[in-house]
Amino acid sequence: MVAACREQGRPALVGYLPVGYPDVPGSIEAMQALTSGSQGQGVDAVEIGMPYSDPMMDGLAIQHATTKALARGVRTRDVFTAVEAVAHTGATPMVMIYWNLVEHYGSHGRTTHPEESVRGFARDLANAGGAGLITPDLTPDDAAMWAAASDEFGLDRVYLVAPSSTERRLKMTTDACRGWVYATSVMGVTGARASTSSAAPQLVERVRRAAPDLPVGIGLGVSNGEQAAEIGSFADLVIVGSALVKRLLDAEDAGTRDLGPLRATVDDLAAGVRKAW
Repeated sequence: MVAACREQGRPALVGYLPVGYPDVPGSIEAMQALTSGSQGQGVDAVEIGMPYSDPMMDGLAIQHATTKALARGVRTRDVFTAVEAVAHTGATPMVMIYWNLVEHYGSHGRTTHPEESVRGFARDLANAGGAGLITPDLTPDDAAMWAAASDEFGLDRVYLVAPSSTERRLKMTTDACRGWVYATSVMGVTGARASTSSAAPQLVERVRRAAPDLPVGIGLGVSNGEQAAEIGSFADLVIVGSALVKRLLDAEDAGTRDLGPLRATVDDLAAGVRKAW
C-alpha cells in the first residue's frame, strides 16, 4: 500500500474509526465512506479500532464513541466483519486493538490457552482479509506469541514509538515491526489539534536512522488537509482519527446519520496528502 502511494508521488492516508459506533452496521458504512469520500478518492487504509473499556491512548472523542459502542453491544468478532467490508472496497484494513482482547479471544470469560487465542485471532483476521495489527499496549519485548502467529499468517506488526523513546528502544521496536511503524508525534492521547507537533519531524528522522527502509506513519493531532500535507511532506503515512470520529459524534448529536460531513473531511485530507510531495 505504501509502495503504491509512493509510485503516485504521495504519502499514504490512513483513517481511524471504531467498529460499533454509532452501531456495527453504521460503523461499517462510515468506514466504507472513508475509502471513497465524495469524489471517489478516500483513505488508502482504514485503521479499524476495537472499543476497549480501559484504553491507554484514546482521547475524549474516541473514548466517547467507543464507550457508546460497548454499551450498544459491540463484540470482538465484529471487527472481522468490518475488516471484510473494508477489504471489499480495495482499501487496506488494519486493526488497532488492545492486547488483552487478543490474548483472551474466544475464551468467552473462561480460562483458555493464550497461544490458542492469539493464533485463533490471527487466523480469523487473515481469513477476513486483514493486513495486520496496531498494538498500542504491546511492546516487542512481550510479543513472542504475536510474532509467531503473525509470521504464520503473514500479518503486519505495527508497534508504536514516541518522542521519549530512547535510541535503543527505537532500534528494538523498528526491528520488530513489519509493514510500517506508528510514530506518535506528541506525548499524550489522541485528539485533533490546532497545529501539528514540532517533535514529529525529528522523530521521523530518528526512526529512519534506526530503520532506513521501514515506512513511518505519523499520528495524533492531524485534523485537516493542510496538516495532512505538512505531515505528509516528511512521513510515509498520515494517520487521522479523532477528526473523523468527531464527524460521527456531531451527526448523532444532530439526530442524523448523515455521512456528508465525514466524506467532506476525507476529501480535504485526501487532497492534502496529494499536495505533500
